[in-house]
Amino acid sequence: MTDADPRQAGSRLGDPQETDDERDIEVSLRPRRFAEFVGQRAVKEQLEIFVAAARKRGETLDHVLLAGPPGLGKTTLAGIIAAELEVHVHTTSGPALERKVDVAGLLTNLEQGDVLFVDEIHRLNAAIEEVLYPAMEDYEIDIMIGEGPAARSIRMAVPPFTLIGATTRTGLLTTPLRDRFGVWQRLDYYEDDELAAIVRRSARILGTRIDDESAGEIARRARGTPRVANRLLRRVRDYAEVRHDGAVTRPICLAALELFQVDEEGLDKLDRDVLLTICRKFDGGPVGLDTLAVALGEEADTLMDVYEPYLIMRGFLKRTPRGRVLTQSGYRHCGVEPPGGPARLFG
Repeated sequence: MTDADPRQAGSRLGDPQETDDERDIEVSLRPRRFAEFVGQRAVKEQLEIFVAAARKRGETLDHVLLAGPPGLGKTTLAGIIAAELEVHVHTTSGPALERKVDVAGLLTNLEQGDVLFVDEIHRLNAAIEEVLYPAMEDYEIDIMIGEGPAARSIRMAVPPFTLIGATTRTGLLTTPLRDRFGVWQRLDYYEDDELAAIVRRSARILGTRIDDESAGEIARRARGTPRVANRLLRRVRDYAEVRHDGAVTRPICLAALELFQVDEEGLDKLDRDVLLTICRKFDGGPVGLDTLAVALGEEADTLMDVYEPYLIMRGFLKRTPRGRVLTQSGYRHCGVEPPGGPARLFG
């Protein structure tokens, strides 16, 4: 996922630029075991079986590919798998692996059965993938020794390990890499009741008093994403502590969400800017992604990875061969009657 513009991302509750303290808090809220993990029932049940079978046979778990939009628990599941297997997890990301020596260093430092978690694995370059292929299949890597005419390749064994790759863009994975994963799982957006349970659990960990109505309200506006739910909870908690006695009740929760400009559909100001820009500047579309990105002052990849999935899922926006187009629901969310009715702009 491409980072959003820092000027805008800092104001975005759904995907802010986090401080170290915020990252530490987010990590502290992550479940450590399958029993603590809420949602993704089918994915969790299948992974539990695969992990239990590997442990029972004393074998290394097959390589696992976790796909889906940001914030649904891919990193959390990688940590849970390692914990359930009682092995170490080593974390890196696709963009961080720039040289073959980086991969060789990681792989040679693994212990038997360890988990290597690679986030944004679709962003690996071709040279790095070539190092991974023999490592994933045969637990061996090719290393070049010497330079020029005297250079030669030697094959070195690495301990059997499990590679867990996370991606938001499955289509960008090369076929040879994708085919080397024995387990594929796609994570979907969460139901409101699942998110409410996550909010209540996180509130207990944070020592925050919250009633069920407030937990449900945060869940409904959390875009189907636990990461967003936890961030909304922390911001509502801040509001409750500064403006009130710290307890989160429904009136306090609603006031906080209104202040932070998160509407009933879970859209924040920047989500609405996407819809309003298409509506007002491009007559509802179609508009090309690059043109829309320039109009918003955003990166095209950020629009496609961060903004569009939820807007499309909620039925406000659709992709067509000619570009992005507002749906009837999208027009109405902008306060405009869809084409064919009386065009009337509210605010």
